[in-house]
Amino acid sequence: MVFNCTDFYDTHLVSSALQTNEYSNINNCSSSVSKFILLGFPYTWEIQILLFSVFSGTYILTLTGNLCIICAVRWDHRLQTPMYILLANFSFLEIWFITSTVPNMLANLLSETSTISFYGCFLQSYFFFSMGTTETFFLSAMAFDRYLAVCRPLHYPTVMTVQRCIRIGAGCWVCGFLYFLLPIYLISQLLFCCSKEIDHFLCDPDMLMKLSCVPAPATETICAVYNSVLIFSTFLFITSSYTLVIRAVLRVPLAEGRHKAFSTCGSHLAVVSLFYGSIMVVYVSPTADNPAGMQKILSLFYSVLTPLFNPLIYSLQNKEMKAALRKFFRIVKFSQRHGRNI
Repeated sequence: MVFNCTDFYDTHLVSSALQTNEYSNINNCSSSVSKFILLGFPYTWEIQILLFSVFSGTYILTLTGNLCIICAVRWDHRLQTPMYILLANFSFLEIWFITSTVPNMLANLLSETSTISFYGCFLQSYFFFSMGTTETFFLSAMAFDRYLAVCRPLHYPTVMTVQRCIRIGAGCWVCGFLYFLLPIYLISQLLFCCSKEIDHFLCDPDMLMKLSCVPAPATETICAVYNSVLIFSTFLFITSSYTLVIRAVLRVPLAEGRHKAFSTCGSHLAVVSLFYGSIMVVYVSPTADNPAGMQKILSLFYSVLTPLFNPLIYSLQNKEMKAALRKFFRIVKFSQRHGRNI
């Protein structure tokens, strides 16, 4: 058998040409990606109309409930304490948290082509996950506030002043919007394939990484580390704070004092359980690679239901908040009756 150098050279050229053509196609696809298609909920038209009604009603109730909490804290001077200032900030955050996804989802339910631009997709992803990060910081700050109020009642007025509370709130906002800058930037630099369909109702980073033509283990590792550090560190801080609170409450001799402390902390724990339970299943649990349909349902819990339940939980289990809301509604009725602005 005679080895032909010419045949080897021709084969090498063909292989190189195919490889070059493959990367050229990848680059062409990546450079031509100007929009993504959010599959959302691909059901029949009747079911999509039903979902539109449910989600639009949920959105309106969420905006109304959280705005009522903000107005109650604003108009009742008795609620202008660190605990309620943090709660008002949290309600303001919930309004923008749900607004970052639901209006676009509602528009997609009524349109035939559920598209979102390349930059719009990454802006939505950045704002949604930055506000989700800010929410974990606010939940931690609220847990720390309850720990000081219950476990260090004598030091509470000097440690948690209104000025310090405002600085803590500002720190939550700043840190929340700085935390996910690097992961979102790294994902935006990936080479995306010609398939532009995202099987979700929002631009989820995990779904975007699955559209990448070239494996990016470094980016996947960085995103996983960022998610794990954020979720576990804040969750451990919150659970540790409330564990100390519960221990201190159990030592209270009066049943009325125990009931008041448990009702306040119980509302916080309900929000924490709903929020962290859903995000841990989606982003941390070993079943994070479950079907996209299940991921969408679980994502609805922390992106839509948590902002809705927040005002219900805090207003129904808090006597001061219910009294402030009644006062605010009386002011609104009086202003409407006499034609005055609030």
